[in-house]
Amino acid sequence: MTRDQARQPGDRHPTDPRPPQPLTQYFQHITQQARALDRRHPLLWDLLVTGCFVTAALIDYTSGGWKNVTENPTLPGRLILTLSLGLSVPLLWRRTHPFAVVLAMAPFAFINTWTGALLQASHILLVALFNVALRTHLRTLLWSFALAVAPFVVAAFRYPAEQGPEQSVAPPAMSLAFSAVVGIAVRTRQEYLASLVERARQLEVERDQQLQLAAAAERARIAREMHDIIGHNLSVITGLADGGRYAATKNPDRATQALDAIATTSRQALAELRRLLDVLREDREGHPEPTAELAPQPSLTDIDHLIAGVRAAGLPVHTTILGNAPLPPGRQLTVYRVIQEALTNTLKHGGPGATSEVVMTYGASGAVTVTVTDTGRGAPAPAPAPAPVNGGRGLPGMRERTALYDGTLEAGPLPHPHQGWRVHLHLPEEIPQ
Repeated sequence: MTRDQARQPGDRHPTDPRPPQPLTQYFQHITQQARALDRRHPLLWDLLVTGCFVTAALIDYTSGGWKNVTENPTLPGRLILTLSLGLSVPLLWRRTHPFAVVLAMAPFAFINTWTGALLQASHILLVALFNVALRTHLRTLLWSFALAVAPFVVAAFRYPAEQGPEQSVAPPAMSLAFSAVVGIAVRTRQEYLASLVERARQLEVERDQQLQLAAAAERARIAREMHDIIGHNLSVITGLADGGRYAATKNPDRATQALDAIATTSRQALAELRRLLDVLREDREGHPEPTAELAPQPSLTDIDHLIAGVRAAGLPVHTTILGNAPLPPGRQLTVYRVIQEALTNTLKHGGPGATSEVVMTYGASGAVTVTVTDTGRGAPAPAPAPAPVNGGRGLPGMRERTALYDGTLEAGPLPHPHQGWRVHLHLPEEIPQ
């Protein structure tokens, strides 16, 4: 029997998360329900709270409890009722107009102390001052505190023989100050939580933006790879097919060789596309990381195979390599794609009798310079075709690859009187990280 099997249902593993207490869950549930009710029906919640204080004030009036603390038990009942309602009903607007509530209650508080009624309803000023601290500015809070304390100062001078100024003013002032401090603390916590929520929202927006940027960069990378794979191989296949068609009537053996080369190039293109699509698959059970054979990343060791395919398509290519230095895989891929794109463009636009020359010069610390020139005169176009909306992907793709390594790429016709096209790539030395 294992240790986990020997555990009883009531046992808790030391690494298990501590379960919440039932009492805590209950109060959290009640609090969430109350807040949800307040959000859905704010007026109903205000009526409930105000009704509780009005009911307590009326009970003090109807039961005669106010006579136990009053300085003048002979006060008329209508005055006591008016003071009870005046000190409790304004709470209905405590959240929308907190300072106005204090102003409305202040006259009743003055009358309450001047007549000696000293109703318990006067303590509702604590609730009003709490809402002022919670929802208004500091200056408004100071004015509200002064208005709330003033009636007790009046009581201290009105009835000095009973308790004296110290007992009549200090305790109520301390209670009102404590209520204001609690309101400020609650307001500070609410603002802090609101800032955390806003920060979380901003982080979500930034995360979504980063994902969109990453998706756009990935789409651009996939478009470049697809253009390089399909565009080059289709150009080679087209050249082989044209050559095979002309050789079919005069030299069937050359036509057969052209067909074999077309089949080889097609299989190579399909293999590269499969590897690219395998890398892009999202569900690769048993392959959490892309393997090397799935990643379609040609290197400089494949240059000879690339040039052989171009020569088989009918374009003579002369290569010159100066120096020898190892390059990182990313730089090798950039150099390979630039040479591939330049030769592909010569195949498509160089015209009959065009030749090409590739000169590659290695420098120190990963620097490399590549120059691809051709003698093409341009193939005549049968009809002007509309330019693609995105401006094509050949030259922009080469520039994007070059910019990744802070390199420079120049592409354009050779200066007069020479004919042809020139592509010049330079990748500077790698900066140590």
